[in-house]
Amino acid sequence: MLRKSLWLGLIVSLLLVAAPGCASLQASQAAPAAPSGASAAAPSGQAAVTRPDGSVHDVVERVRPAVVQIVTQQGITEIDPLFGVRRQGVQQGIGSGVIYDQQGHILTNNHVVANADQMAVALPDGRTFDGKLVGADPDTDLAVIQIQGDNLPVAQLGHSSQLAVGDGVVAIGNALGLPGGPTVTAGVVSALGRVVQEPSDNQQGGIGGLSQGNQSSQGGALLYDVIQTDAAINPGNSGGPLADLNGEVVGINTLVAAQAEPGVPAQGIGFAIAIDAAQPIAAQLVQNGHAIHAYLGIAFQWAGGASARQLHAQNTQGVLVQQVQPGSPAAKAGLQRGDIITAINGKKLASETDLPATIAKQKPGDSVQLSVVRNGQEQTLSATLAQRPTTG
Repeated sequence: MLRKSLWLGLIVSLLLVAAPGCASLQASQAAPAAPSGASAAAPSGQAAVTRPDGSVHDVVERVRPAVVQIVTQQGITEIDPLFGVRRQGVQQGIGSGVIYDQQGHILTNNHVVANADQMAVALPDGRTFDGKLVGADPDTDLAVIQIQGDNLPVAQLGHSSQLAVGDGVVAIGNALGLPGGPTVTAGVVSALGRVVQEPSDNQQGGIGGLSQGNQSSQGGALLYDVIQTDAAINPGNSGGPLADLNGEVVGINTLVAAQAEPGVPAQGIGFAIAIDAAQPIAAQLVQNGHAIHAYLGIAFQWAGGASARQLHAQNTQGVLVQQVQPGSPAAKAGLQRGDIITAINGKKLASETDLPATIAKQKPGDSVQLSVVRNGQEQTLSATLAQRPTTG
């Protein structure tokens, strides 16, 4: 949707496209449709063209009818900069989603529907519906909304675990909110298993980290098992499907990189939440209205930074515990500020994201073994994970 929360950031200081038109649209060029295994009609004197199975056109025919436009409205209060007077207004956002069952459930991004007072859902066939929020999960940037209607088109969900780098994929969504229905772009799977991070709204420290879910102390929610693609993704695409050439949804489009560093633009780097990670969350949202996450209860950063030096950590490879939430599993396990966690369940931490990524795969009640360096001495602590407290 076209609002600041759509313009998400990437870990390692990559930034999202910040305005419509910053990235070029890509369009698949396809001949008119023909029945499967048949030849398309051709002008007199020209040979008929047989469309191969798995073409972009076939994918569009299967998936695009189930791709919806989500238009949200949110009441806002603005302050007139000249007179300092408060004014009430309405902010509108546009995003995408995909219908995945006959009950009218639509999978989309949380940031598309967050704080919306009203939601209107438009189908490519021209029908419009009121949308109802079923559940949302900021920790994974996923949400499910629902519409009530007959003969709804449904997209088939696939298996992102079967993807390989280089596989062809198609992104479908309401890029830039352009009229005329969803936009189609095509590309390949550029990488698998990426970890990207959304910015926090206030960029404040404190008890972030695992005490706030899947967050580190330096930003917003960490997204795991993310698909990288060069299929063009623009504002308005968020929440729309990434499909494989079998016409099955393998990801939910979420992020796009705008620049690698100030003044150095990025090209062809977009990200989608893998459907294998999204489906269990969607099921929880439908059943409970919220998702359940395991939590440890610390704020942390990669050891070796300024805080680590102040605590004489000497660049030990691991994560430096900056704060421990009172009463949390971390506190009960005996973790202390200044500890460096070097491994979890016997696996050494190679980056700051390894710890939260492992926690994210656990369930409340699971026990994890933490290798900890304290005052130069290594020890092992056992923590029984709890359910993450809900936050306002």
